[in-house]
Amino acid sequence: MRDGLGNLVPQPGIYPDYAAPIVRTGADGVREAAMARWGMPSPRNLLPASGRDPGVTNVRTTTSPHWRRWLGVEHRCLVPFSSFSEPGPAASGKTEPWWFAFAEDRPLAFFAGIWVGGWTSVRKVKEGEVTADHFAFLTSEPNAEVGAIHPKAMPVILTTAEQLEFWMTAPWEEAKHMQRPLPDGVLTVVQRGGRQDPPEAAAPPPAPDQASLL
Repeated sequence: MRDGLGNLVPQPGIYPDYAAPIVRTGADGVREAAMARWGMPSPRNLLPASGRDPGVTNVRTTTSPHWRRWLGVEHRCLVPFSSFSEPGPAASGKTEPWWFAFAEDRPLAFFAGIWVGGWTSVRKVKEGEVTADHFAFLTSEPNAEVGAIHPKAMPVILTTAEQLEFWMTAPWEEAKHMQRPLPDGVLTVVQRGGRQDPPEAAAPPPAPDQASLL
């Protein structure tokens, strides 16, 4: 696999519209690791009058014409993660992030993602118009562990080498069946509330009520 990440610094927290690593298939057919901004282009009918596009962090309705153009193998990617958060109840009566992983040591796993290259839009007013690569990951109904905290959805997670390869190479009519929750009992809550990062690895603060990767 071609490494396009360079000397990547630790990323203990990744948030919407910030760059994160993905694995994709390059134009020459070679699998590569690259950076892209988290958030696919929004449907035009959902853009505000200003035209600013905050991006869509996860994709559920794959039957929508907006998403169908990016479901082919040339736009599929893998999004590596060690844990992910969903908003859940806090003792204060508000919400706080609940962090899920496969074990306390947070082993590596992957979301089933899609990406688009060279998309021009205004993500931040202070940036103005920029051209960048963007990604998001698919979601499904939640399994028991995630559903107990966040009943709306959970990321589509791939756990074996065979699943990773199938997602990256299978026709959509076959790959679409990967959009399903994990079996019950395989995830555990590893943390509640804010991150506990070393000072030198501090990341920008999360947007309110947004799921994050870790």
